Amino acid sequence: MECVDSSGAQVHPAIMLDEFLSIDRSRIHALTGPIFVEGADMGDVLQVDVLEVAHKGWGWSSVVGGLGFLKERFKGPFLFHWKLDGEVSRSLAPAIVPLRPFCGVMGVARAEEGEFVTRPPGPFGGNMDVRELCSGATLFLPVFNFGALFSAGDAHAAQGDGEVCINGIECPADVTLRFTVHKGASLSAPMIETPAPRAQDSDQGSWIVVESATDAAAAARGATSRMVDLLVQRWGFSELHAYVLCSVAMNLRLSQVVNEPMFTVSAAIAKHVLPARKLF
Repeated sequence: MECVDSSGAQVHPAIMLDEFLSIDRSRIHALTGPIFVEGADMGDVLQVDVLEVAHKGWGWSSVVGGLGFLKERFKGPFLFHWKLDGEVSRSLAPAIVPLRPFCGVMGVARAEEGEFVTRPPGPFGGNMDVRELCSGATLFLPVFNFGALFSAGDAHAAQGDGEVCINGIECPADVTLRFTVHKGASLSAPMIETPAPRAQDSDQGSWIVVESATDAAAAARGATSRMVDLLVQRWGFSELHAYVLCSVAMNLRLSQVVNEPMFTVSAAIAKHVLPARKLF
């Protein structure tokens, strides 16, 4: 897939702030897709292996009035350009920012009929902004329509948990994915398997469940409850033992806090805590 940046290819490396402020906001989150997945139907699970997400050497971040987690403090406008050098960016000296490109939006067509904006995520995936969805990760999604109708975009060369200023390093990217359909499998909302750890990515190598809700605490409770269910169903724990294990070994993360009205929470347990399993 060739994915344009989140502006819908309106931003370029030489764009100035006044031109940026006049871009067509209705083109934000221009996605590549939908892709019809042969054999996928309602009630199945779509496995999406992220084989590669490759940036194209440049990106941008912004502060826009009325958006972001600290919108009362930072009213904008502001535009910052990044030069991406392989696996790092030195554009914001003296910081050296490690790059781990991923698609902020990955999802299937939602169950409801109609036309919807892309900002709120949901059980279908969508604008989750979960930074663990980089090369080597696997995303599992419930299927709500014939053919699944998968789309992706909003690539980020890097992003912190929360994406607090409203942007990661927004960038165009070439994305290589592999689809597998699991017939009749059960899944209520997105789940992620991340690869074995690398030295620079100590938070990888996990099972992650993803929940979005209009209240961050509700999303966190939903993610925790789903992790308890996963431990019971796949590893044979009692509910109480699963709950205790979550309390001592699970990490709750605010993946994004800026896609109003929805917050996205990821609950992760490192793979080395549990016996190896294939979940589907």
